[in-house]
Amino acid sequence: MPLLSTYRLLSVLIALLAMLCVADSNAPAQTQSSPETDNEAQACPNDDSGLTLPPGFCATVFADDIGHARHMVVAPSGVLYVNTWSGRYYGNHKPHAGGFLVALQNKTGTGKAEVAERFGETVLSGGAGGTGIGIHGRWIYAEINDRIVRYALPSGGSIVPIGAPTTVVSGLPLGGDHPMHPFIIDAKGSMYVDVATATNSCQVKNRTLKSPGVDPCTELETRGGIWLYDAEKTNQIFSPAQRFATGIRNAEGFAIDATGHLLVTQHGRDQLHANWPDLFQPDQEATLPAEELLLLKQGGDYGWPECYYDQFVQKLVLAPEYGGDDGKTVGACANKLAPIAAFPAHWAPNAMAYYDKKQFPEHYRGGVFVAFHGSWNRAPYPQGGYNVVYQPLAGDHAYGACEIFADGFAGAVKSPDKAEHRPSGLAVGVDGSLYVSDDIRGRIYRIVYKGGAVRASAQVTACPSLTAPAGAVVEAAANPPEGTHPDAGAAATRDVPVPEGATWEMVLLGERIYKGQASGATCTGCHGESGQGNPLGPDLTGKKWLWSDGSFAGIAKTIAEGVSQPKQYRSPMPAMGGAQLTPDQVAAVAAYVWSLSHRAVRGSGNHVDHP
Repeated sequence: MPLLSTYRLLSVLIALLAMLCVADSNAPAQTQSSPETDNEAQACPNDDSGLTLPPGFCATVFADDIGHARHMVVAPSGVLYVNTWSGRYYGNHKPHAGGFLVALQNKTGTGKAEVAERFGETVLSGGAGGTGIGIHGRWIYAEINDRIVRYALPSGGSIVPIGAPTTVVSGLPLGGDHPMHPFIIDAKGSMYVDVATATNSCQVKNRTLKSPGVDPCTELETRGGIWLYDAEKTNQIFSPAQRFATGIRNAEGFAIDATGHLLVTQHGRDQLHANWPDLFQPDQEATLPAEELLLLKQGGDYGWPECYYDQFVQKLVLAPEYGGDDGKTVGACANKLAPIAAFPAHWAPNAMAYYDKKQFPEHYRGGVFVAFHGSWNRAPYPQGGYNVVYQPLAGDHAYGACEIFADGFAGAVKSPDKAEHRPSGLAVGVDGSLYVSDDIRGRIYRIVYKGGAVRASAQVTACPSLTAPAGAVVEAAANPPEGTHPDAGAAATRDVPVPEGATWEMVLLGERIYKGQASGATCTGCHGESGQGNPLGPDLTGKKWLWSDGSFAGIAKTIAEGVSQPKQYRSPMPAMGGAQLTPDQVAAVAAYVWSLSHRAVRGSGNHVDHP
């Protein structure tokens, strides 16, 4: 009976197949293999970035050590152009040799620029670099000092322009807290320029305890908004007449979506608790206000300095300088334009790029990437930002919350003085790659997608909640033994210099206040965890004194009075560092700072002389 024999044979084969399936399903997961997982394991052989990215994405260090890299733009040829900056934002470090503008090219497809050429003004020609850069038509536009200039796009194999630039607009305001001028140019040649504020919140005395706001804020006549110029015209002069929108504190990131909507990011104000401790708790220094994404409209008023966005109540509220009381009063803010999206406080959105290419999965098309430079004034609580996020959009509004796209730039510690790299610029390449610039060590990253269509629905990491608590106060690097008392491990550090008229106990108390472990002080935000300084505030470890003779009494006087107009750094210091210190606490902090400045030479037998 051949038919029956055939059935029996089929039955045996089915049973064997079933046994094989069961055996396969019980096999360890790590032994399974597929083209998808094999490709993913081999997709990033040249990834030397140290970044954390969603599945399927890879990054390479495209260029390194090019200067303090700010904004970028990609030419139709694929050449990446970068503007670099110098000055007090970077502790007046010596700028990179050569021009402040950099052209980078990768010819071999390795994801790394083999060609790097500099052009534009140099230190010797009086240049200081800048932030803004763009391309329109056959021109490269770049910010340099108080003006925006343009160069003819190179041709004939060269990647740098030949010949002198032409001035497009000059006389842009400099000085104050935000002297940069980022910009964007639309398809019609309209050039929108950020002219950011000179102050934090238009106080009579900038960043000073309980100083009221100037009313009306005359600063808004020439600062705190977006100005409109014609990219096709030359030798335009800055004036109040070209103001396009107002009430914007610092709009560093620009983007234009597929339908022509103009978007800008806004850095929220600082120091609510430091300047108004009767109205705001110490942790609110870190959690308020939100950073913002704005839909720019001609004639729009976005609220600064009268208003800030309180994400806890989800609306613009009146600032304390103008009669506000911890988010309870709306007042004039009811007539201001609110953001279309908000981000965690003080993350510092330095750049933005609209993504309309096809290399990345569809999930990332039609939204914006935002580069967050990272916070300084969340201290003494953990800092935040130092990453690139993706914000989905739907028409003229945000669609859902933001997602962490790229992280790991800062390295082990997210803080202004310890971060290895800080995102500062973004650009989308002709092929859809995403470039990220770093303005600490001048690194450029190139991010690509290699996961294939199978991984189009990549896993995403949500941004922290806008109402998340500030977190625990960040402790000193060496915690006390047993952790039972803040002073428990102090005996190991008793051998430190103490100024005449002070005691070791005062130095110890001063250290705790300085590091935010007592009295709500935020000294580390501007001077670093160990007093080594950062772009916001000077080094306290003995190299130079700017406001006293370096004596115990002189340091105490400076702390008590504050520094309203810094000589070399961009952030004024409020009286008592923005904390409500008693005279004894001021003396303790002064003793600690004096001690910091004498430790490097202790035991050398040399007299310490601070100019």
